[in-house]
Amino acid sequence: MGWRLLKRIRECFRWFYRYRSLRLTPEGTRFLLLTLAIGLAALNTGNNLLYLLLAMMLSLIVMSGILSEQCLRRLAIRRVIPEQLFANSPATVTLAISNRQPRLPSFSLRVLDLIEGKAVDRGIHILHLPAGASVSQSYPVLFTRRGRHRIDGVTVQTRFPFGLFIKSAHLFLISDLVVYPELRPLPERLVRDLAVLGYDQALSKRGPGIGLYNLREYQQGDDARSIHWKTSARQSRLIVRETETEDLRQVTLALPTAIPEDRTPECFEQAVSLTAALAAHFHRQGFAVRLLVGAQDVPYGQGHGMGDPHLYRMLHALALCESVPPAPVGQSDAAALDGLRTLGDRTARGELTIVVMAWPDPAVEAACLGASRLVPAWETR
Repeated sequence: MGWRLLKRIRECFRWFYRYRSLRLTPEGTRFLLLTLAIGLAALNTGNNLLYLLLAMMLSLIVMSGILSEQCLRRLAIRRVIPEQLFANSPATVTLAISNRQPRLPSFSLRVLDLIEGKAVDRGIHILHLPAGASVSQSYPVLFTRRGRHRIDGVTVQTRFPFGLFIKSAHLFLISDLVVYPELRPLPERLVRDLAVLGYDQALSKRGPGIGLYNLREYQQGDDARSIHWKTSARQSRLIVRETETEDLRQVTLALPTAIPEDRTPECFEQAVSLTAALAAHFHRQGFAVRLLVGAQDVPYGQGHGMGDPHLYRMLHALALCESVPPAPVGQSDAAALDGLRTLGDRTARGELTIVVMAWPDPAVEAACLGASRLVPAWETR
C-alpha cells in the first residue's frame, strides 16, 4: 500500500508541475529575503517575538499558494476566431472565460496565448470572476504572412492574494488557422485591360436573359409565355423563343510555382497576392472562375460576393501553395506545363485565360502562348 501511495503522490506532483508554474514577483523576492533574515535572527537570538513573526510570514506564503491555486481551478476557456483571416488585415479574436466553481470566485486573472512555446500578452485582465459566471473579452490580431498558423493554448496567471507569486495554469486550447493571402488593390490600368478582355471574350449560352439565342418548335412543358407568336403565325406551328444568358463569362487564372532559389521569396509572395486579388475581382464581377496553382486545379465556380464558398476554396489553395525549384535543364514539370498548354484552346473557345508570372520564365511563356494575358507580378508593385 505504501508504494502505491507514493506513486499517486509522485503522479500528482508531475501533473502539478506540468500544468502549473510558479514565479516570484519583485515584491515576493524581497518578502522571501526578509523572511529568511527574520528566521536567521530568530535562531540566533531565540526571541519568541521573532519566531511569531517568522511563523506569520511563512503562513502568508502558504496561504498565497492555496488561494492562488483556488483562483485557477475549474476555469473553462473558449476561443472564437473569424472563419476568414487575411494576411496584413486586422481581425478580432474573442476569449470566453467561465468560472465553473460552485461557490468560490476567481480574482486577478490574466490570460495569454501560447504560440510556439512563448506566452503572448493580449491585454486580457479580469479582476473579479464570480462563481458560475462567464466573461468574454476580445483582442485584435494581425498575421503578417499567409499559410498555416497555430495557437497552442492559453496561460492563465494570477497574483492573488498578496502579489508575492505569479502562478500560471497552462490549458491546451489548440487552434489551427489558415491565413489567406493579402488582397491588395489592383492597378487601375490592369482593371481596365481586364474589363475589355472580359467582355470581348464573353460566352454565348442558353439561359435566362433578354437577348435572342434560338428559335425552336414548341415542346410539351414549355412556358407559354416564351412562345414567339409572329413566327408561330407565319409557320402555322408553335415556335418557342430561347434567350441568351446575360454576362456568362469564364476565366482561368494560372500561377506557375517554379521559382529559382536565387529569387527572393517576396517575388513569389507578390505573385500569390496578385492572383488572390484577381480571383476576388473576377468573382465579384460574376465570372465563373477556375484556378491553376502549379499542378493543383480548383474547378470552376461562380458567385458574386466575398462570402461565396468557391472564392474561399481558391484562397485556401493560394494560402497553402509553396514555390518549388525549376526542373533541371532538359526536363520539365509535365503536370504543371500540360495544364498551362490547355489555356490556348480555352482562349480560342472564348474563355479569358490569365497567367500571373512571378519571374520571367521562358518555358512558361512558351507554354502559354495562347493565353489571353500574361501578367508580370513585378510590374504591378
